[in-house]
This record gives sequence, structure tokens and C-alpha cells, in this order.
Amino acid sequence: MELLLEPSHWALLAVIGLIAGFIDAVVGGGGLLSIPALLTLGIAPHTVLGTNKLAASFGSSMAAWTYYRQHLFKPSFWYMAFIATFIGAVLGSFLVYLVDTQWLEKVLPLLIIGIAIYSLVSPNAISDVNCQAPSSKPPAKQQWLQGLALGTYDGFAGPGIGAFWTVTSGSLYKLPLLHSCGLARAMTFTSNLTALTIFGWLGQVEWQIGLWMGLCMMLGSFIGARCAIKFGMPFIRPLFILIVLMIAANLAWSAWL
Repeated sequence: MELLLEPSHWALLAVIGLIAGFIDAVVGGGGLLSIPALLTLGIAPHTVLGTNKLAASFGSSMAAWTYYRQHLFKPSFWYMAFIATFIGAVLGSFLVYLVDTQWLEKVLPLLIIGIAIYSLVSPNAISDVNCQAPSSKPPAKQQWLQGLALGTYDGFAGPGIGAFWTVTSGSLYKLPLLHSCGLARAMTFTSNLTALTIFGWLGQVEWQIGLWMGLCMMLGSFIGARCAIKFGMPFIRPLFILIVLMIAANLAWSAWL
């Protein structure tokens, strides 16, 4: 880890953290940049996951707070999803040590490519058509199913989790796009923080590196959330599809090629 003492490495982590935070705040998928960057520094894979969870917790907390301040997310409506996501993230963080991940590496690109195709061919997949902000708590059963499934996935792996939250929230609850983004950021913060606690307990976090990248991701997330709120659909939808396709291509290359 002596290479980390070089200023160029810290500068690289800062730039990548800033960009990853921006992407995460708008559509999710910042791990597409941050995880490979940490791997190139020679950090062990499980420690990379834990360190990335630390950095991502900073970014997702800032993004969630920004959406909340703009009244695009109401926590009291979603406490069942919070609990379910927490439980799922605990399960996923332990499962990553117990389950052979090779099958997941093969299947993930197909799932994420499916999201990209669905977003392209369905005009209402990422839109505000026939959507409105919730006036009451959404059904508890749907919150539990969604939170458990996506929380477990994020604790276990995580690529594309923001896209999964955004698309499923719009489909399940007919939320406007910005409200789906706000919910996605709040729940990914929940699963990030939960997984971080598990990885930290297991000694799989490089704290100094994660804190540095996390502060940079926090700044990027603030800028990204403000841009999403200001420019809305014309800004978010093409960026969403682009990032989802990049995540799918990256995973497919790693798993199949």
C-alpha cells in the first residue's frame, strides 16, 4: 500500500470520487468507477467492497439529504422499506462470504441489460407520465418485498442498485422520476451504511482511503442531485440509460470475455 503515499494516487481517487458521486446522485452506478479504481491500488477484493461502502455512504447520504430538503422524499412514508432494506443488507453482507459468486457474475449483466432495454422501449419506464407524489404510505407488503430483495442484493454485490431502485419504485408506486431518485438514494444509503458496519466489523475496510474518497463523493453527490432537480427528465433519462448500458457492458466484459 506504499503507492498510496504518492500524491497522484490521492488525486486520482479524488477525481474518481467526484465523478462517481455525481453519477450516483442522479442515476446510481458510481461503483462502476470507484470499485475498479480501488482494485488498481492493490487492495484485496473483499476490502475493496468494504472501502467502497464507506465512500458510497458519504455520497448517498448527501444525495438523500438534498432530495429530502427539496421535499422529494418523505421518510415517514417509507419506514417499512427502511427496515426491510436494513435486514436485506445484513443478509447480503454475510452471504457474500458464503456463496459462490460466479453464478451472479454471469447473471448480473443479463439483468442490467434487461433494465436498459426496458428503459429504451418503454417510454413510461423512466418518466413522469401518469405519476404523482404519494399522499399516503405506500403498501407495506410492496415495501417489504422491494426492500428485502434490493437490500440483500446491495449488501451482496451492488452494481446497478440505483437503477434497480429507480425503475422498480416507478413501476410499483407510480412515483414521479425525481421522487424515485430520492427514494433510491435514501435506501442505498441505508444498505451502504448497514453493509459498511458488517464489513468494518469483519476488518474489511481501508478507513483512510474510504474517508478521502467519501468526502469527494459527497461533493459530487451534492452537485449531481442539484443538477437532477434543476434539469429534471431531459437530463436524467439519457444519463440513466447511458450509465445502465455502461454497467452492463462492464459486467459482461468481466464475466464472459
